[in-house]
Amino acid sequence: MRGARIDPLDPKLRQYLIASMGALPDERLRLLFLDGARHLIADEEVQNGSLAQLALYPRTIFRRALELNAAGIILVHNHPSGDPAPSAEDIEVTRKLDLIGRSLDVEIVDHIIVTSAYAHHVASKVVLRGTAKPEPASMLRSPERREVSAAALANARKVAHRRLLRQQLIGAPELFGDPAWEMLVDLFIHECEGKDLSIGALCVPVGIPMSSALRLVQKLCVAGIVRRIHDPVDGRRSIIRLDPVVAHRLRAYFEADAE
Repeated sequence: MRGARIDPLDPKLRQYLIASMGALPDERLRLLFLDGARHLIADEEVQNGSLAQLALYPRTIFRRALELNAAGIILVHNHPSGDPAPSAEDIEVTRKLDLIGRSLDVEIVDHIIVTSAYAHHVASKVVLRGTAKPEPASMLRSPERREVSAAALANARKVAHRRLLRQQLIGAPELFGDPAWEMLVDLFIHECEGKDLSIGALCVPVGIPMSSALRLVQKLCVAGIVRRIHDPVDGRRSIIRLDPVVAHRLRAYFEADAE
C-alpha cells in the first residue's frame, strides 16, 4: 500500500483493516502516515494494550509524524469485544490529538475502529456529549474566525514546530522547556485559527506533569494573561483563551518575525 493514495472511506481500505486487525485478541493501535496528497508514507503499529495510554503519550505519535514529514495521520485500533462503537475515551483521545495536531500542521484525517466484521469512523462521526446526533469531523473545530496576518500565524507555527524538533533532538523537555510560553504560543495559534483549546489539551504537550501544568494555568489566569470560560458544548469542561490585550501583543510579536 505504500505510495498509494488513501481515502479513509474507501471500502477496500476498510476490508484490509478488518482482515488484518479485526480478529486480533488484544487491542492494538496502528498509524497510517500520509503526505499532503494523502499518499501513504508509512503503516506502523505503535502500541499494544488499552487506548487509555495514548492520551498520555501524544509526543510519540507526532514526533514520528515529523520524522516522516507527514501531513496527516489515520489512527486505527481494534475492539476485540466485537463492538465497533467508540467509547467516550476513544472520542476524547481523538479530540485531544486533533487539537495538538492542528498546532503542528499534522491533520488527524480519521480514527477508525475495527472488529472482525465492521469498521467505524470516529473522526467523521464524533458524538458530542449531551447529544445523540453524529457530527462531522469539522465540528471538532470552532466555526469562529479571528482576523490575523498570515505572517504572524506562520511565525507562531514555526516556533511550535521548532520546539517539537528541539525536544526530539535533545530530549529532557523538563530541563529546556518554557511551559508558560509554550502554552501562550499554542493558545495564539488556535485562536488565530478560530479554534478553542480545553485545559486538558493545553496541558498535554508542554512536557511537565499534568498537576504542575494545571497549577501553571491557574497562575496565568490569576495574572490576567489568560481567561477560563465554560465550554458552551460541554459544561463540565473549561476552555482557555488569551486575554485580548495579550493576544494583540502576541500578534505584534509574531508579525515582527520574532522567535
